[in-house]
Amino acid sequence: MAEDIKIGAYICQGCGIGERVDTAQLAQVAQRDAKANIVKEHPFLCNAEGVKMIQDDIDNEGVNRVAICACSRRAKTDAFSFDNVAITRANLREGVIWIRPDTDEARETTQEMAEDYVRMAVTETKYMSLPTGDEETKYTPNLLVVGGGVSGMTAAIEAAKAGYSVAIIEKTGALGGAAANSWKRIPQRGPYADPEDTGVDALISEIEANDKITVHLNSTITKTSGAPGRFSVDITTESGSTVTENFGAIVQASGYKEYDASQLPEFGYGKSANVVTQAELDAMAKEANGAPLKTKDGKDVTSVAFIQCVGQRSDKEGHLPYCSGHCCSTSIKQAMYFKDANPDIDTNVIYTDLRTPGAGGEDFYRSGQRKGITFTKGEVSEVVESGGSLEVKFRDLILAEDTSEKVDLVVLATGQVANAGVNIEEVDQDEPGQFTVNVDSILNMDYRQGKDLPQLKYGFSDSHFICFPYETRRTGIYATGPVRRPMDMQQAIEDATGAAMKAIQAIENAAKGRAAHPRSGDLSFPHFRREGCTQCKRCTVECPFGAIDEDEQRFPVFNEERCRRCGTCMGACPVRVISFENYSVDSVGQQLKIVDIPDEFDEKPRILALACENDAYPALDMAAMNKVEYSAFVRVIPVRCLGSVNLIWITDALNSGYDGVVLMGCQKGENYQCHFVKGSEIAHIRMSKVDDTLQSLSLEPERVSVHEVAITDIERAPGIINEMAETIEKIGMSPFKF
Repeated sequence: MAEDIKIGAYICQGCGIGERVDTAQLAQVAQRDAKANIVKEHPFLCNAEGVKMIQDDIDNEGVNRVAICACSRRAKTDAFSFDNVAITRANLREGVIWIRPDTDEARETTQEMAEDYVRMAVTETKYMSLPTGDEETKYTPNLLVVGGGVSGMTAAIEAAKAGYSVAIIEKTGALGGAAANSWKRIPQRGPYADPEDTGVDALISEIEANDKITVHLNSTITKTSGAPGRFSVDITTESGSTVTENFGAIVQASGYKEYDASQLPEFGYGKSANVVTQAELDAMAKEANGAPLKTKDGKDVTSVAFIQCVGQRSDKEGHLPYCSGHCCSTSIKQAMYFKDANPDIDTNVIYTDLRTPGAGGEDFYRSGQRKGITFTKGEVSEVVESGGSLEVKFRDLILAEDTSEKVDLVVLATGQVANAGVNIEEVDQDEPGQFTVNVDSILNMDYRQGKDLPQLKYGFSDSHFICFPYETRRTGIYATGPVRRPMDMQQAIEDATGAAMKAIQAIENAAKGRAAHPRSGDLSFPHFRREGCTQCKRCTVECPFGAIDEDEQRFPVFNEERCRRCGTCMGACPVRVISFENYSVDSVGQQLKIVDIPDEFDEKPRILALACENDAYPALDMAAMNKVEYSAFVRVIPVRCLGSVNLIWITDALNSGYDGVVLMGCQKGENYQCHFVKGSEIAHIRMSKVDDTLQSLSLEPERVSVHEVAITDIERAPGIINEMAETIEKIGMSPFKF
């Protein structure tokens, strides 16, 4: 039996709203035009009295849909949080009075703007229902950590401290990873003057003493299935025996391997035993255990050259185009191995740019100078054997001359290459019931988009460092350490702590059926009408998070725990059978249709702006806070992501008499800032085809525009709206006005 809808519309007069618009008229609009059942005004809706007024109507009058007509949906979220009702907001403060001039001439259009937003909010509630969450959620307070290096051990320890059971899978026979082969580490505490103990043994001891942590050595993952709260993982040992365990979330800390220096013959690697990599030198130092370091042929070292950026920060084929972050500090640390043993040993760090990130980076560099380490800005061209020594040929970039020096030992800073597994996306999944193990894979996931986490262009697991560190495109699976980006040991420890906390959040959200970042806490999830589905696969293919599979009949199967609630599937569906309880084709479509469209003789155009709720909408809010004005003819509807925009909204808007449509989403491409990864990019692809629709309607292509907007674009975002208003003024009103 369908629920009876009873809408309460509540109009605030505070923050200057009552002084700038006629709230009594807004109340009439809510009741007369939008058919709200209960309409009330209040001087300050967000204060205790105003909140109680709304709650009383919910408790005593049966209100189950609430339209708050006040400030932005991004403001006063705690005050306007009511249980067991569907809530929407009309943005009268930031969206109307703060972006319009306070003049008599502007009063009419400001009032019209406010009335439309009230109509839109009340209408939206009619097409919303209260999200109830997924009834099949599971709570598995176990965390899987893939990789037993510093990152993995730290994540495991931090999660165990928080009370969660943890399993570590390590493919080798011992914990420690790359750091276990190091003699010392870059200092992590003041005065940042000397190399410190790696701390690996202490981490291992802490893990061995913790009864919440289980370690699987000589083991790999041969299958990962399920979703947050109920991942099922096959753990296989070297001998071939397999056990299946369940986990709530996964942290991938599979680390890195050194760049293959044999690809750089010009530096003498492989030709001379006394040309080594940084990792090899640390292994030599660990074996020496504090004794003076010698060359591979047993001779005392009197001089050593450290060559930075070897095969890194280079556009040459086969080289690494990025900086590995730790290498300069690591060379300073290793030069100190020699200087601390014998100050007379000549140590020269040859660099093009010296980078020592971190709080103590500059102090550590200065300490190296005080110990007598030489730093030479130069570009090495060749290392050759010469008379029993190694000759390093380089161009001195300070003196602008070619020179060389003879040394006993050369150390190459070769950089980090992520152990990220295979990077195969958007491939057909195995047939239902079948699964193929990939020996190069880390996770061997049964996702149709691929066996491992998607990767960035340099092979690191995709995790955007600005908007959502640790997050990946596979909900409940978090990347950390050098598999996420190049970093040193201290950064890896901090990174792993953050990833552990995000994984715990995923476990707890999954238990309640709530979404993960960026809509953390959202209980809605996608539904689809099976009888209307054409099995076109667009929703399955376009989902950025692998949340949609297919059954034996090739109908979509929605995996709610994997879903981020972006709505990309809804935007992709050509027959509009996908929706969320509180966000649907109708909840937006009916809003844009309820707007009052003046006829062409009124000379009041209407512009529809669909603004991403993560960047563009906040940018407009901040513009309002800074009193940046924009056209009174725009009606802004926040959308979860541009990827959720269905082309029917554009068609309906144009058919309804809107003169222009503006879409504002996040930056796309390699340096994307889209919180849903591909949503903005997908929207741009879809909108590239809208010209056909415009042509069929005999409308100018300038009437629809798509823009990338950052959250900081507080001047540019309003400017885009104003540009569309100017365009309409030039090309004229829509011929579809009635």
